[in-house]
Amino acid sequence: MENKQKAFSIKNWSQDDRPREKLLYKGKAALSDAELVAILIGSGNREESAVALCKRILSSTDNNLSALGKMSIKQLTDFKGIGEAKAITIIAALELGRRRRGEEALEKKKITSSKSVFELMQPIIGELEHEEFWIIYLNNSNKVIHKNQLSKGGITGTLVDVRLVLKNALEVGALGLILAHNHPSGTLRPSEADKNITQKLKTAAQSLDIKVLDHLIITEKAYFSFADENVL
Repeated sequence: MENKQKAFSIKNWSQDDRPREKLLYKGKAALSDAELVAILIGSGNREESAVALCKRILSSTDNNLSALGKMSIKQLTDFKGIGEAKAITIIAALELGRRRRGEEALEKKKITSSKSVFELMQPIIGELEHEEFWIIYLNNSNKVIHKNQLSKGGITGTLVDVRLVLKNALEVGALGLILAHNHPSGTLRPSEADKNITQKLKTAAQSLDIKVLDHLIITEKAYFSFADENVL
């Protein structure tokens, strides 16, 4: 057993096969996803190296990093060799990656199309397992000057505080609004509640010469635009 453990120890691998050394000498782009995750967990189990274990974990998600980022601590610790500390490390690293994508999207502040709204909001709400409703506030050049979460956990007319939306719009000097919320189910079809909320905010904003320019339903990989579909 001791010999078997040594065989799977990263210390006994050739230098080219060790993930840390590979990153050091060849650069981060040279590493596979499994090798990068292996660096996070540091070690595998008695039967598998860290890389082999991470390959198996990634295989369970069809090698999809977004799906890996959605795994719970319980799901990760079901893999032999992954304890709570390692599971937390994996989740934290992938969350940092998700937030980084959100920051990169924020650098593209001018809204030029529904696609640019999707690129801005998908990293924030596209992969959530619950619904969130957000308002994006724009100036007269369609640049984002503010955005905030309006509700969380579900969408009904009672959760929409129109006065708060308009108060925020006046405070930041917004002349345009874009509504965005996610559908964890993956469906892109707007519900009656979605349509009612859109109309309610559009009518209220018009009284202050503020335009509701669009409403996007966002999923992990796609979106529905009220403006593009002429249902705004």
